Amino acid sequence: MTNTVSSVTLSTSAAARIAAIAVRQAKPAILRLSVEGGGCSGFQYRFGLADAPEADDLVSETDGVQLLVDPVSIDLIAGAQVDYVESLGGSAFRVTNPIAASGCGCGSSFSV
Repeated sequence: MTNTVSSVTLSTSAAARIAAIAVRQAKPAILRLSVEGGGCSGFQYRFGLADAPEADDLVSETDGVQLLVDPVSIDLIAGAQVDYVESLGGSAFRVTNPIAASGCGCGSSFSV
């Protein structure tokens, strides 16, 4: 049984981008976000498409796209939002994490 979490969310632009990627890869529109040790600031975000939620995953849904977070990672990203941004420098998923005390310039790692 999965748990619903509203404290980590996807923006509508991130949901649209995940849905487009999932169609191209013939996978369900399910994104797994996890936190691992490492990166230049101490922790780093990991993104990947998933086939289905695990029993203990926390699940958030935006526009039919599911965001999965494991129970260990949720403590480090509670209240965060995953966005998809496009700029002259490129496009990327960006996590706005209110718990992060600092982060690196590229936005892929953080410290608490």
